[in-house]
Amino acid sequence: MIYDGYCGLCSSAVQFVLRHDRSKVFRFVAAQSELGTSIYRHYGLDPQNYETFIVLADGIPLFASDAVIEIGRRLGLPWSLGTAVGALPRRVRDGLYFWIARHRMRFFGRRDTCHLPAPDERDRFLA
Repeated sequence: MIYDGYCGLCSSAVQFVLRHDRSKVFRFVAAQSELGTSIYRHYGLDPQNYETFIVLADGIPLFASDAVIEIGRRLGLPWSLGTAVGALPRRVRDGLYFWIARHRMRFFGRRDTCHLPAPDERDRFLA
């Protein structure tokens, strides 16, 4: 999961996934890191505009609402019930996703530093 490390909402999402990922399948990369910047560029995204986070699922990049749905699916019940929003047209799902993304700093704040993982979480953070 490649995320904006300075975004309050994004950092909270990482904390949520860390708490609920019983199988420990997720790994995390701050978009501002060298690896995060490389991944953004690799997929044709502007590494200075963190409007979407990326989930790499079995080597396939997922963006925006598709990434959120995949997170729910991989976390299992009850979170996988949220995958039902996948029945909505992507245009509707992504419209809501990008509206929240554009306003996330105003609604959820900006962090001065990226999340520092606890010792037992460090192996889950790649950069």
